[in-house]
Amino acid sequence: APGTYRIASDLPDAAAATEALGWLLAGYSFNRYRGEPPTTPALTAPERVDAARIERQARAEALTRDLVNTPASDMGPDALETAIRDLAQEFGAEITVRKGEELLARNLPMIHAVGRAAAQAPRLIDMRWGSSGPRITLVGKGVCFDTGGLNLKPGSSMGLMKKDMGGAANTIGLAQMIMAEGLACRLRLLVPAVENAVSGASFRPGDILTSRKGLTVEINNTDAEGRLVLADALALADEEETDLILSMATLTGAARVAVGPDLAPFYTDDEPLAAALMEAAGPAADPLWRMPFHAPYEAMIEPGIADLDNAPSGGFAGSITAALFLRRFVTEAPRYAHFDIYAWQPSAAPGRAKGGLMQGPRAILAALPRVLGL
Repeated sequence: APGTYRIASDLPDAAAATEALGWLLAGYSFNRYRGEPPTTPALTAPERVDAARIERQARAEALTRDLVNTPASDMGPDALETAIRDLAQEFGAEITVRKGEELLARNLPMIHAVGRAAAQAPRLIDMRWGSSGPRITLVGKGVCFDTGGLNLKPGSSMGLMKKDMGGAANTIGLAQMIMAEGLACRLRLLVPAVENAVSGASFRPGDILTSRKGLTVEINNTDAEGRLVLADALALADEEETDLILSMATLTGAARVAVGPDLAPFYTDDEPLAAALMEAAGPAADPLWRMPFHAPYEAMIEPGIADLDNAPSGGFAGSITAALFLRRFVTEAPRYAHFDIYAWQPSAAPGRAKGGLMQGPRAILAALPRVLGL
């Protein structure tokens, strides 16, 4: 019932902080298309917890959930750009957007190819914040709706595709937390924002695309488009000196088969980074699971006619082969991690309303000071 509550039990500080965050997350509801929002009960912050930090985390998760929950009719590339512009304005960040034909002029051809069939032009959104400290680059998949392209999804698989920008939404939420915390770092956020639509301009199965990095990619399924837009953005990120690149994407159904909806699998070759993430995940109530960059599977992403295959046949190791594909575009950065997230809660659970979900950013935020010496 509405009112103000407090935690009566004498919990350890860490547990009290987790419960307080859970309380705020449980109060989330998505009301954009409904009447008055429900009245939610308040909680008196437990003693000895950083209430302001908990509120910042809950606010970032609410932003992420709102972005994912909003249908593509109101969250296309234009609206996703606006959301990032609003964030940049709030925190005094700089933003640059390369859009439409300019993507070709700026050598971002795969972002253009994936998004060129849609009514709203494809674009790469580039936000920068901070003037000193370690450099962190976040790359989020911003496919605002995914029909599958000419390899059209069946209706049952298309119904949730408003959430195919969940990687972008999670990087936006993470960027908000980093800036709100005032971390002593230089942050860059790259979001390729497109809609994978169907028209006479759609890219086709059998096409061979030349990426920003110069690697050629044979298109064996237009529904494996997320790795294409990420590849150009990762190549751009990798051209500039940085200490850490993190990519987040609702990339493969194979990851859901492997670990289900609750766990966020991640890939990295950096053992200290992996250890820091896994150690942070439990206390942050943000479960992660490390997956392998298994080098013997590299042959599966090499089609013979081009350098890379965007959709290897056979169906084996789908999340791993997608991660290996992305790793080909990060050759200079000393540290890289890729998160293949679901960004969706299929049925309501404590602290997690059915719908859009933040997966990974709280653990990443907790791990960053150790990883980068902040």
